[in-house]
Amino acid sequence: MSRNESAPPRPQLVNWEIAASTAASLTPAGPTMKPAEIARAVENIRRLADDSVAHVHAISRLDAARDLRDSELLVIDRASWSRANAHSFRTLLEPALDQLAASRPEVMRSASLALGGTLTGVQLGTILAFLSSKVLGQYDPFVPSRHGQGGRLMLVAPNMIAVERELNVDPSDFRLWVCLHEQTHRVQFAAAPWLRDHMTSHIGELTSGLMDKADSLSERLGAAVKNLASAAPRSRDAAVETREGPRDGGVLSMLQGPEDKARLSHLTAVMSLLEGHANVVMDGVDGSIVPSVKTIRRRFNARGTSRGPLEKLIRQLMGLDAKMRQYSDGSRFVRRVVSQTGMDGFNAVWESAAYLPTEQEIHAPDEWIDRMSLRRHG
Repeated sequence: MSRNESAPPRPQLVNWEIAASTAASLTPAGPTMKPAEIARAVENIRRLADDSVAHVHAISRLDAARDLRDSELLVIDRASWSRANAHSFRTLLEPALDQLAASRPEVMRSASLALGGTLTGVQLGTILAFLSSKVLGQYDPFVPSRHGQGGRLMLVAPNMIAVERELNVDPSDFRLWVCLHEQTHRVQFAAAPWLRDHMTSHIGELTSGLMDKADSLSERLGAAVKNLASAAPRSRDAAVETREGPRDGGVLSMLQGPEDKARLSHLTAVMSLLEGHANVVMDGVDGSIVPSVKTIRRRFNARGTSRGPLEKLIRQLMGLDAKMRQYSDGSRFVRRVVSQTGMDGFNAVWESAAYLPTEQEIHAPDEWIDRMSLRRHG
């Protein structure tokens, strides 16, 4: 009998099956629609997503937009989004969990391990269920697509439909506007194929650091789950947030040492860059492309003021209010750099990890421009 056959299966530090099933069971229902209406909406969203790529190319000037065959586009429901993210988090977390098992074997002998894995699975599933009704779309670079090593662009049809109805805006205009943002993320990772491994490495280091410094397994895993919910790439939320809440990462900040804060600072800068760039591309269209774009922007940006107190509290505890500020911080960085160097000058950022801005540079774009020697003369 081989070693693999005789050894008992390693207990799960996170019960991923429970995470996925919890998320699916707690995910709120989407808008009520007949099957034929759903089919038409899915087809329309897919067509507009395809149409948006040419506009992303024209605005971003990234030639990677010409060939996205290595990644894939999925139009999905809320439960499918939750399951996909449980898979993505598993891909990100398991290397750190395996390292913990190897370096801390006593953890594996804990009698409470199975219970802890179940509890953390429920925690992750609850977070995913909450987010599943908020996210319009997401580019997931961490799980390879069916076509290659590129990731998966997921457009959450029920959420797009719910928001367009709430805002009372033209559905096709709104869907195209959203797709511009989401497809930009897909193009970013195609333009910088090194970025996926770079982010995977830094997220893994941050997760491992949190596990090592927390007082118990439950806290370690809970911190890791909250960290991934906050730090992993996630596209534009179903509402622009207000400027409420502290600038830290919610309860996550209590678990960070200096090294953790440095890692999180780097990830924050990268996420601000990605989200800000996508916003700039999204807002680079005019009425010739999205006829009602001014109305959409005004109504969409006003939604954050209507949140209830419970939802605001949950978002603050998870650090999501702070994360949403990445949109505005990153947008200011990109607009300043483009105004001073042109879009081609800005696009140097996709060439190397050494060219990524620091968090300080996100708030002081001229420092990045000077470091890159990109400022226009004359």
